Amino acid sequence: MKKSYLLVGGNSSTGSAIIQKLNELGAELFITSRTPLDGLPGGAHAFQTDVLNEEIPAEAIPEELNGLVYLPGSINLRSFRALNPRSFREDLEINLIGAVKAIQAAHKSLKKSGCGSIVLFSSVAVQTGMPFHASTAAAKGAVEGLTRALAAEMAPEIRVNAIAPSLTRTKMAERLLSSPEKEEAAARRHAMNRVGTPEDLGEAAVFLLTDRSGWITGQVLSVDGGMGTLKV
Repeated sequence: MKKSYLLVGGNSSTGSAIIQKLNELGAELFITSRTPLDGLPGGAHAFQTDVLNEEIPAEAIPEELNGLVYLPGSINLRSFRALNPRSFREDLEINLIGAVKAIQAAHKSLKKSGCGSIVLFSSVAVQTGMPFHASTAAAKGAVEGLTRALAAEMAPEIRVNAIAPSLTRTKMAERLLSSPEKEEAAARRHAMNRVGTPEDLGEAAVFLLTDRSGWITGQVLSVDGGMGTLKV
């Protein structure tokens, strides 16, 4: 039986990687984005909507849903003194509240499938203290707390896990990798001597979405080139 997956914020580098991999598995894809979606595989269902300000269209959520990925996020790298409460609220809105809205909208369909999987995104900065990451780490820390709480509450019908990446070559991180010198310096901070790719995150997300990870829930999977645990 064909599996169905909802990607919220699918018009991103990581979203594209996940879409490609799930399409190769023959999945039925429902994809939302606040910007127009182009280049989708045939048969994918696309919906332009802003999850923070609009409800996810009912037609974007099939009666039975096998997986949900929430992709919107932020990289807000400023000193603590340069941040204000509004900055923290904005990061919480996009990283946490948007995810809550998506999960609440899809919960009934995920539960009905009997084997639903939710994948959220955290950051290496939550467990590894880094300067200039106060707002981002606080928001992503909330995502990790949500991940574990929902995994306990929704088991066994729905699994909930998160991915905690380090710096990855995505649209959101373009300004941090805008020159060969910046990318080389970033690579040297990782044991694997490179920054991440959307494909790295896509492989991890698809693993957590599918039955291959059927006994894994409540976990935060570090996909970070060793940044979170290894000193180089």
